[in-house]
Amino acid sequence: MSRKVVRSSKFRHVFGQAVKTDQCYDDIRISQMTWDSNFCSVNPKFVAMIVDASGGGSFMVLPLSKSGRIDMSYPTVCGHTGPVLDIEFCPHNDNIIASGSEDCSVMIWEIPDGGLTSPLTDPVVKLEGHSKRVGILSWHPTAHNVLLSAGCDNVVILWNVARGEEVVRIDSVHTDLIYSACWNRDGSKILTSCKDKTMRVLDPRKGTVLIEKEKPHEGSRPTRAVFVSDGKILSTGFSRMSERQVALWDPDNFGEPLTLQELDTSSGVLLPFFDPDTGIVYLCGKGDSSIRYFEITDEAPYVHYLSMFYKLHERKCEPVVMTVPRKSDLFQEDLYPDTIGPEPSVEADDWFEGKDGQPILISLKDGFVATTKAKEFKVHKRLLKTTTASVGNQPDNSGEVQSLRKEVKDLKAAVEELTKRVKELESKL
Repeated sequence: MSRKVVRSSKFRHVFGQAVKTDQCYDDIRISQMTWDSNFCSVNPKFVAMIVDASGGGSFMVLPLSKSGRIDMSYPTVCGHTGPVLDIEFCPHNDNIIASGSEDCSVMIWEIPDGGLTSPLTDPVVKLEGHSKRVGILSWHPTAHNVLLSAGCDNVVILWNVARGEEVVRIDSVHTDLIYSACWNRDGSKILTSCKDKTMRVLDPRKGTVLIEKEKPHEGSRPTRAVFVSDGKILSTGFSRMSERQVALWDPDNFGEPLTLQELDTSSGVLLPFFDPDTGIVYLCGKGDSSIRYFEITDEAPYVHYLSMFYKLHERKCEPVVMTVPRKSDLFQEDLYPDTIGPEPSVEADDWFEGKDGQPILISLKDGFVATTKAKEFKVHKRLLKTTTASVGNQPDNSGEVQSLRKEVKDLKAAVEELTKRVKELESKL
């Protein structure tokens, strides 16, 4: 008589717990766009969310401490002329965020410490190169100022943001709409999923296909894919009967998946979020009221279901704390291993020339404190000026004009101060 052995795992009892109401971000008009994107991004300083906007596209950036009800008049980042489809904070500077829009452009913004006090309309850099809307953005994990963008023109572009220039254009690989694009851990490979039912691993600098897998999922609905531990690939998609699926692949043997599980028959595209420190992947779909989480291991069946967290709000951003119950209050090294820090390991120019950099890890034993500027964002103004003028003929975006505007603003303030002092002196005479 065989006894069923329960799998040993420190994450078996992990549970989700929503924070208290006063720590949530309430009354936020999240964008109603049908695009399948996260619509939000967060870092140690800010949380950003794409919001509804008339006559253009905008997103809100809030300091993490500014919780509670958010006033409708709160200033937004509103420089795009079309709806914003994706946003992502720079991993090497907490004050820098990129946005992609239906207006075919990518914009880089610098958020002041403490958040916005007035609407932000002028980006630090405007990147133009796509001919259709830009729906996917992803910063390079280890190289400073390298950004990936993918548009509905089936093109992937790699940008040197500090120079404001397109360096690599991958335009002959994807024959249809790109559903997802992401980097591996050190940024030496790119993984994409596409409407042509093919999942591809690319060499980012050469723009060539290293390996590809046709029909990772039989269904015709969108597929998403991310790199997970040890270079393996996790994909989500649909079966021929429209059941939602999750699969794990070994790129060295792309013939059959290591495992393929069917989940349910909901219609929302499952978005995977992988935590490399714990080996846990979180799956949620747009409009879903639940978040499923799985542990990925080296042994069959590889993808182990842990639990589910139910919660969905219409106009509220609610942080959810994932907890592994432990009796001790001491620092748990196995739950908090050294993690990727904010310091890049290679500069953009060196990376494009072929140099790879491994992530620089930091310890969390004494907690993480966000620095003012983890890695200062420097723009080559002379280069940017020529790029902007030649691409869009919009001198308003050049660093020189922004500098003059600031100078005029400072002079106005000084004149007002002097006028005020003169009036005070006159009243005393």
